[in-house]
Amino acid sequence: MIELAPFAEAVGSDGPITISGLGTRGGQVLGVRCVRAPSGIDWVQPDEMVVACGAGTPVHEVNAALAKHGQRVALPDSGTIGGALAVGHSDIRRLGDGPVRDVLLQARYISAAGEIVKAGGPTVKNVSGFDLCRLLVGSRGTLGFVGDVIVRTRPLAQHSQWFSAPAVDPSVCFARLYRPISVLWDGATVWVLLEGHAADVNEQATGAGLSQCDGPPSLPTGSRRVVPPAAIGDVTGTFVTEVGVGVVHHADPWTPPPGDERAAQLERALKHEFDPTGRLNPGVQFG
Repeated sequence: MIELAPFAEAVGSDGPITISGLGTRGGQVLGVRCVRAPSGIDWVQPDEMVVACGAGTPVHEVNAALAKHGQRVALPDSGTIGGALAVGHSDIRRLGDGPVRDVLLQARYISAAGEIVKAGGPTVKNVSGFDLCRLLVGSRGTLGFVGDVIVRTRPLAQHSQWFSAPAVDPSVCFARLYRPISVLWDGATVWVLLEGHAADVNEQATGAGLSQCDGPPSLPTGSRRVVPPAAIGDVTGTFVTEVGVGVVHHADPWTPPPGDERAAQLERALKHEFDPTGRLNPGVQFG
């Protein structure tokens, strides 16, 4: 088990503090004392399809270790494990891999009081009561600083291939596909990632009128927003949208509309319960 006492001591119980990994998802709050989570893989249990590691471990290092067992973690392959979980944003494989919150089984985190707190368990059947792990995912370190985790793994596909085709309506292509890993659309072209046995992948692509391509398109970086999946046809401008998920990568910046006040009240109440003095990642908002 990874030793968290030094990390807890570094976080302490007084004064504003922030946490940073590799800085790929925003990094630390400027002007605030910064700490870093422990890194390193503690153990891999390929038969149970779980891995334990420090939150500061780069995702690509975990995937490299898991590849020896024909497995991977369903997280964006950049930054650290803790950073991916703290931000909670999936990558373009969200349709096939599911949400980030489903990856985390157990976390040990440092509370605002500087204490080590365990949430979840190494297997789903061992977990009961309030699901703190799902609450931590996407909280951006505002409720606690994750020190180490146990996360689910997934099998590596035998064959993986991107395809594309012209499409003014992606729903036609989408309806012909069986469990695609990713379907992207920019208003004129659809890109599809299929995985499985090579013969099955190619047969499915042929039936949907798709041709092999080198990979997905470059994603616009102006903003990332979420719309109802059925409303992607209403998106305008320069964009790439994740069909079936509703995530839109847009070239233009975007200011979210005012949220539900009840949800905002709940977030404030949770923040106060976990961090009464607001010392953890001050100024950072959920999600």
